[in-house]
Amino acid sequence: MTELNPERARQAIVEHTGRLADSAAAAGPDAAVPTAPEWTVTDLVAHVGQTQHWTAEIIERRVTDPADMPTEVPDLPGDPDKWPEWLAQSAVRVASAFSDEALDAEIFNAAGDDRSGARFWLINVLNEAVVHGFDGAGAAHALTAHNQAAADLPQIDADVAAELISHHLGMLTSPTWAMLRPESAQAIQGTGQTLRWLATDTRDGNGAWFVERRPDGATWERGNRPADVTVTGPAGTLLLTLTRRVPLGASGTGASAGDVGLSGAGLGGVGVEGNAELARHWLDNTAHIAD
Repeated sequence: MTELNPERARQAIVEHTGRLADSAAAAGPDAAVPTAPEWTVTDLVAHVGQTQHWTAEIIERRVTDPADMPTEVPDLPGDPDKWPEWLAQSAVRVASAFSDEALDAEIFNAAGDDRSGARFWLINVLNEAVVHGFDGAGAAHALTAHNQAAADLPQIDADVAAELISHHLGMLTSPTWAMLRPESAQAIQGTGQTLRWLATDTRDGNGAWFVERRPDGATWERGNRPADVTVTGPAGTLLLTLTRRVPLGASGTGASAGDVGLSGAGLGGVGVEGNAELARHWLDNTAHIAD
């Protein structure tokens, strides 16, 4: 799998965490998070900062055994005015943990793929910052632009989004996902049904993903092959569709994104060719716990 340049990933973690801090300040601690309906902004900030500290410890201690994962994380400051500094510290800590030496060290990889453990966690933390940064922006946006277009929501650079799509599909088809979310892993099995996700704004052939649903589990690979359904759009919008932050189409799929105007139109919409129900079924059965 093609990997995002580590320095670019480290910078993006800090940048998108900063965006979350700004959005949290604008929305307020008790604001609902439309794209994660069970959460408030307080929950969102706590999750991102604590996950960054938790991951930093994994890398700093070079954890190789999942039984040795960290069990404690710093508490979220009670004063929301301190959240920007707290998030900045967690982002810098985790980004700094991913030193060039750490990237090739022996560290547990939860996806079980061919990446080093640290490279897996680097992209995993970036995914958290980007997707939850969008969540935070949606919470702030909902207070001021109910049912309006999402054009002013943060854009996700194509190279970052493309790497996160690969990471997302890698997790959904990993042994860890099958262990933690067996109902999801079973639901996306099939008898050869295929899905293609095709980005319109990437370079070097890194913008196509082919998924096959097999009896023994779903698989994915980079590649532009014909499929039963093809979902096409900017990489950032494809990522947000896959993570259920924007609906697939007019009939909607995913969380309550459409209820607050977080439509794909403002971000660069997606097109669907072929069996749209197959794509909707995939999305309906691949939500993370917090979605």
